[in-house]
Amino acid sequence: MSSAVVIVLIFPLLLLAVIVGVIFLQIYLSKKESKWLGLILPIITLAISMIVVMSMADREAISGAIAAVIYTFIIMNIPTVTLLIIYKVARRKQNRRRDIEKMSVQDL
Repeated sequence: MSSAVVIVLIFPLLLLAVIVGVIFLQIYLSKKESKWLGLILPIITLAISMIVVMSMADREAISGAIAAVIYTFIIMNIPTVTLLIIYKVARRKQNRRRDIEKMSVQDL
């Protein structure tokens, strides 16, 4: 097999493994007691998108580039929004569980 075929076959699998790993890490961090742990990955992805947008804004100052910068910002923040949704769902489940435990303690 040539190296191009190996790259074409292995890269998507490696990328998929990284994405799945990040999702599981986000779920794990979101379920922790501290709410700040679950916000680490969304803050990192937001910072990366800001760096990319700022580097674009430095190079291109024409009016057509403004649309490209906005489009890039939106596309780059899809992972941020996804991680925040995972965070909210995990925290909501944890808060419900905590409220049920409080009610059961009050019933005693």
